[in-house]
Amino acid sequence: MTTRALTTLDKSDVLDGLFAVWDSIDALLAGLPEADWRAATPLPGWDVQGVVSHIIGTESFLQGIAAPEPDIDVKTLDHVRNDIGAMNECWVRELGSQPSSTVLERYRAITGERRKVLQEMSEQEWNAETFTPAGPESYGRFMRIRVFDCWIHEQDIRVAIQRPSSDAELEGAASRLSLDEVAATLGFVVGKLAKAPDGSRILFDLTGPLARSIRVNVDGRAAVVADFGGLEPTATVRVDALQFTRLAGGRPMCPARPQDVELGGDKDVAGRIVERLNFVI
Repeated sequence: MTTRALTTLDKSDVLDGLFAVWDSIDALLAGLPEADWRAATPLPGWDVQGVVSHIIGTESFLQGIAAPEPDIDVKTLDHVRNDIGAMNECWVRELGSQPSSTVLERYRAITGERRKVLQEMSEQEWNAETFTPAGPESYGRFMRIRVFDCWIHEQDIRVAIQRPSSDAELEGAASRLSLDEVAATLGFVVGKLAKAPDGSRILFDLTGPLARSIRVNVDGRAAVVADFGGLEPTATVRVDALQFTRLAGGRPMCPARPQDVELGGDKDVAGRIVERLNFVI
């Protein structure tokens, strides 16, 4: 059991975002030409069908369905870095040879099952502690992580098939919750990974349709704060918000969005932060 407070999130808000991104992916896949299912994504070793297979695998795992036995030792693959990656690859290899229509049916079936389970979950279960990629946390926080994971995979698919999100498509609960999830990691990124010195005040100035400002103060430990108490930031990172999520997810920049990353103030600290933004497992 964790000794720190669990994150409490509004169930209906998070589920609205999760279901919306599942629907958005479904709409992208419906009628997609077979060649586009085989289009390479920014993720090593995964085409569009591989990304969809991964989503199916994760939601199947959450339904208590064991991963299929792989045909090779997946841990020998260069892009598999840990046990979670190995489990993901089992599903990618299992479904990779299936017709795209079969994979789409599996996607619709498992997300349909998950919707029912999540809608019927009690508030007590939603707020209860569980293991998550962020460590021991509430089940609700786990589902916000799922929003981010599915949403960034939607962007991976869009890059692969050259159908980038419009400004209007970038708005909505899924995008907002995804940025919320990235923001929740920034104390760790700034303090532990980038080792910003005590007294640092880092401003993330995110631009575009998902524009927002995120502030991290380092005072003994690094934490996201509402403001700097009238003080100026000591370092700034200014970047398009979608590109910010790409950096956080370890992805190449989206060609359809502005790609400049502007550093201000203490550029050494700001640069270290950008280099270490990738927190995804």
